[in-house]
Amino acid sequence: MERIGQKQVYDCLERLGIEYEYYEHPEAPTIEIAAKFYRGEGTTLCKNLFFRNHKGNRHYLVIMASTFEMDIHKIEKMLHQGKLSFASPERMMRYLGVKPGSVSLFTLVNDVNKEVTLFVDSKLLTVEKVSFHPNDNRASLVISSQDMLKFIENSGNSYEILNLYDEE
Repeated sequence: MERIGQKQVYDCLERLGIEYEYYEHPEAPTIEIAAKFYRGEGTTLCKNLFFRNHKGNRHYLVIMASTFEMDIHKIEKMLHQGKLSFASPERMMRYLGVKPGSVSLFTLVNDVNKEVTLFVDSKLLTVEKVSFHPNDNRASLVISSQDMLKFIENSGNSYEILNLYDEE
């Protein structure tokens, strides 16, 4: 079966023994559009944000449930990394190997020098399943939250699990 997404994502999932559900859908470059094509009862759709620090010498991937509104000032305070801004499309391609709209947890497979620090909202570890693009926003993969953690631990990137948002 020909699957949409980067081969290295599927190779990594296979190597780690991570099972997934695969869905194709129209291009979904934003979380709002992706939510329209959401499938997978009991699955948490994830928002993936790629930032750089003020100096431009550090890069961060922040992952949270799509239902939370992103508050960059609150995230800046929680991450203790100084002033943050969204990374440019050029930086995104250089560090994560994707265009805007396709950033996901799985882009860490393209960070061969392990230069991106990952921050994950702790609530994602309490849900049954999570959904990410396979580095192409025309498909989604659903994996268990335990397998998400397995992927993170095997990525080689530094990471931190934080409570990014208080319960609403």
